[in-house]
Amino acid sequence: MNIADYKGVWVFAEQREGVLQKVSLEILGEGRRIADELGVKLTALLLGKNIESLAKTLAEHGADEVLVADDKNLEHYTTDAYTKVICDLAKVRKPGILFVGATFIGRDLGPRIAARLSTGLTADCTSIEVEAANGDLLATRPAFGGNLMATIACPDHRPQMATVRPGVFAKVSSDGSKCAIEKVEVELADSDVRTKVLEIVKAKKEIIDIAEADFIVSGGRGVGSKENFKLLKDLAKVLEGSVAGSRAAVENGWIDGAYQVGQTGKTVRPQIYIACGISGAIQHVAGMQDSDLIIAVNKDDTAPIMKLADYAIVGDIAKIVPELIAQIKEIKNAD
Repeated sequence: MNIADYKGVWVFAEQREGVLQKVSLEILGEGRRIADELGVKLTALLLGKNIESLAKTLAEHGADEVLVADDKNLEHYTTDAYTKVICDLAKVRKPGILFVGATFIGRDLGPRIAARLSTGLTADCTSIEVEAANGDLLATRPAFGGNLMATIACPDHRPQMATVRPGVFAKVSSDGSKCAIEKVEVELADSDVRTKVLEIVKAKKEIIDIAEADFIVSGGRGVGSKENFKLLKDLAKVLEGSVAGSRAAVENGWIDGAYQVGQTGKTVRPQIYIACGISGAIQHVAGMQDSDLIIAVNKDDTAPIMKLADYAIVGDIAKIVPELIAQIKEIKNAD
C-alpha cells in the first residue's frame, strides 16, 4: 500500500426512507474542517433508491462532491450490498479518511468495510483531529468505562476509519453551488444481495432520541428516587422536551439507559439543559457542556455543575421543580 496515493475525506451520508440522518450532517461539518486542514476534497457517499434529491442538502452542509449510488437493491439497508458498493468505490478512488455515523446502521456497516479493506476502525469517537504533515487521523473515544479518553491512530493503513457519535459536532452551512454531484455505477450480483427486506413493520416507539431535543430536564443521584424522577418528567412535558439522566440515575434504575447523557451515554446540544441533582462530574459534563443554556438545581452550592451553569438554583428539587412547572404553565396560559 502506497499511503501517498490515498487522499480525500469521505463521509457516509446515512439516509432512512429518504430522510438524511442528523449525524451525517454533523460529521460533514467536522469533515469540512479536516479536509480544509489537509487541503483535500470532502466527499459525501449517498446510497439508496430515488435519493438523488438529497445530494443538494449534503452540498449545503459542506460537501465538495457527492457520489450518488442509486439502485433498487440499495433502497433498504443491507450489510452486504452497502459494503460492496462502498468498498468498490474506495478501492478505485482511494480516500484517505472515511467517517461513518455511530448509529445502529453505522456500527454494523463500519466494521464490515474496515475488514474488507484491511484497515483499522476507531469506534464511537467523540473528537477527531488530523496531523497535516502526514495525513494521520487522531480519533479520540472514551475507554475503560469512560474513565479515560484514548486517542487512536492508524498510520500504516488507508483509508483511516472512524464511527462518530451523534450530537458531538455541529452542522455547518454553505451555498453548495460548487459541489459536484456524480451518479456512480452500481454493480451488484445476486451473491452480493444475500439479505432481502420483505417488509418493514414499525413498532410503537416510546423512547425518543434525546440528541434531537431542544429542551432537556436531566436528573442525577441527587434526585434521590425513581418517584422524584416523575417531577422531572412533568417539567420536561410542560417544556415539550425530554427527560434525561446521569450514569448514576441509570445505574439506580431510575431511567432507561437510552436517556443517559455523558461519555458513556449520549452527547446533547439542546437550547436549554436543566440539571437536577447532578454534581457535574467530567464524564457527564462532556455530554452536555455545549448546550446553549445550562440551568443547575442542586442543594450543594459548591457542586462543580453550579460553576458551569449559566443559572444556578440552590435548594430542594422537590420544592423548586413544582414551582418551575407552575410558572411555565402560567406563562403558557397567559399567551
